[in-house]
Amino acid sequence: YQRDVVRWAVKLGRAAIFEDCGMGKTLQQLEWSRIILSKTGGSALILAPLAVSSQTAREACKLNLPVTICKTSDDVRPGVNITNYEKLHHFSPDQFNAIVLDESSILKSFSGKVRQEIQSFAERIYYRLACTATPAPNDIMEIGTHSEFLGQMRRVEMLSEYFVHDGGDTQKWRIKGHAEEAFWAWMASWCVAMRKPSDLGYSDDGFILPELTINHRLVDSPPPEGYLFSIEAQSLDERRSARRASMANRVMAAADIANSSTDSVLIWCDLNDESHALAKAIDDSVEITGSDDPDKKEQALFQFASGKIKALVSKPSICGFGMNFQNCNRMIFVGLSDSYEQLYQAIRRCWRFGQKKPVTAHIITSEAESAVVANIERKERQAEMMFDSLVRHISVYSKTREIPKKEYKPEIRMILPTWIGGQAA
Repeated sequence: YQRDVVRWAVKLGRAAIFEDCGMGKTLQQLEWSRIILSKTGGSALILAPLAVSSQTAREACKLNLPVTICKTSDDVRPGVNITNYEKLHHFSPDQFNAIVLDESSILKSFSGKVRQEIQSFAERIYYRLACTATPAPNDIMEIGTHSEFLGQMRRVEMLSEYFVHDGGDTQKWRIKGHAEEAFWAWMASWCVAMRKPSDLGYSDDGFILPELTINHRLVDSPPPEGYLFSIEAQSLDERRSARRASMANRVMAAADIANSSTDSVLIWCDLNDESHALAKAIDDSVEITGSDDPDKKEQALFQFASGKIKALVSKPSICGFGMNFQNCNRMIFVGLSDSYEQLYQAIRRCWRFGQKKPVTAHIITSEAESAVVANIERKERQAEMMFDSLVRHISVYSKTREIPKKEYKPEIRMILPTWIGGQAA
């Protein structure tokens, strides 16, 4: 399936590969870059999350393909080059004939300014490839971001063509009833989507994941001022207050789990104070923060992946994309944010194809944070429905990779104005 997907993406020139974690997107994007450059010459640029550059370079050895890890434009060499998203401003699009976005859904984590910078950079490069496991887990707008990057259709055009506002909420869109088939057919013309090889008719041999167990643990939360009992936090400010109020109890519960384990443990948090407290409470742990030097972050990530660090503490927004941690089968989430994508990606660092052991994820929240949990569960259901539709429809249209064309049968003769001829056409 990897060979067939690469052939299709090369033929198309601008494509998206939406495959689940562990299905070999790195090898496919490397081979795509190699083939494109064999025809065009010049250089290709792969943009990747932090610490993924070295991981990609190691994967390239399987293809006997040299890859240059770059920090600035001075490091660029003919062939395949790779750098982190954060370093893009050090490069010029005129240096490259092809560009690849690795873990392209990470664009959602960047500000609008950074996304626009990437979009403007890519517009001057003809050959483009986007690779991610979660193109739009619960937000159809993410499809528009990818379409825009690939030069298929601007997001506003996509919304106008295929979507309508859902009721009075201008932030919610749904596919127009009569446009549903046309929308999926259009997507199938520029992307491939699969959670496992059998989605597109291939064998699943070697791609059956071990069991995933999610343990939810509730801790006590002090009631807000003026109340006798803890209440469910609803607004954003209330949720933040509830999270801070229960922080000590959640950190203590996470430390109990981590310190009782002799295996590697990956601890995810969302607040700086949580991160610092966890690093102090958990034995043999290393903390990675956003302010750390990139080289320090990369070193810590590789040490954890190689088993030299027992416990790693960080945020999904920092370390939740791109890295492979099949050496670890135990995770702890010290609370949840409202981002289902971050939860999904964080779990998939360990629970991915190539993992040999059953995986356990502990999610620790307080009673006051039940609204956040309910929101995540809603987004999870929405994500599953979305990707089910994506895979089902694309598997149908992928047989020919052609968009069904409606025959145009004009029934009224066009009358041209006299100033341009005045004759019927």
